[in-house]
Amino acid sequence: MDAVAALEWIEGLPFAVALRRSATLYIFVNAAHILSIGIIIGAILPLDLRLLGAIRAVPVAVIGPFLSRAAAVGVALAIATGFCLFSVNPLEYAGNAAFLTKMSLLALGVANASLLHLTPQWRAAVKGGPLSLRVRLSGLLSLAIWTGAVVAGRWIGFLLE
Repeated sequence: MDAVAALEWIEGLPFAVALRRSATLYIFVNAAHILSIGIIIGAILPLDLRLLGAIRAVPVAVIGPFLSRAAAVGVALAIATGFCLFSVNPLEYAGNAAFLTKMSLLALGVANASLLHLTPQWRAAVKGGPLSLRVRLSGLLSLAIWTGAVVAGRWIGFLLE
């Protein structure tokens, strides 16, 4: 199956058809997508700021595990709802530079978080240890990636024909 056929198959999925036929359903899925992005940013922003040295009053050991899990839930929900939204018009989205940028940034953000969580420096930080340069740089990179993903996501609508 080539890429166009795969995109056409996605477009024909029952939930994609239902979303195209029901403005109300589309609004609710879109709202759920926005809320999931809010969960991501609401968890990532304070965690990244703490890793960068702001919000020093709260130990990483206290907020790190909770905010990481909250962000992961937000990412999972955003992927699920985002796929539903994508399915409404996948051929157009697949050629949209902002959409492709957002997807690339999403992949980078998940990779950055996953790689950080595998390091001994992260494990030490969530046990109350010092914040290494590796952890701080990952926080800075995360802040830039997720901010960029939000901007790219808003940009999508301006590039649709």
